[in-house]
Amino acid sequence: MIRFIAIIKRHWSAVTFAILVIITFLSLWPLDELPPVPGTDKTHHFIAYALLMIPAALRRPNNWILYGLFFAAFSGAIELVQPFVNRYGEWMDMLANAGGLICGIITAGLIDFIISDRQDKPV
Repeated sequence: MIRFIAIIKRHWSAVTFAILVIITFLSLWPLDELPPVPGTDKTHHFIAYALLMIPAALRRPNNWILYGLFFAAFSGAIELVQPFVNRYGEWMDMLANAGGLICGIITAGLIDFIISDRQDKPV
């Protein structure tokens, strides 16, 4: 698991970009109805944006918090564009996205804490 986290930290920008592209594609693809997947729409938004924030929050590049602000603004832009592609833009989706970003930051902090605690202890 520590090796997996190290790979994410090393390639955080590529991982983040890939997740951003996937979110953009899934958010703007016109649908007649939502696909039958477990969970609610807001849960999906929350999880997607938490996953988007985790790589940058793990790596913590210079001004990393600006990435979170960009992602929040980006999610708002997506919600504004969605009505033009046969989707519904909702402010509650943006709120779920912001919650996901915050959860991603907290999760990355917990991962760092757990990994550093394990590395500090003798085996």
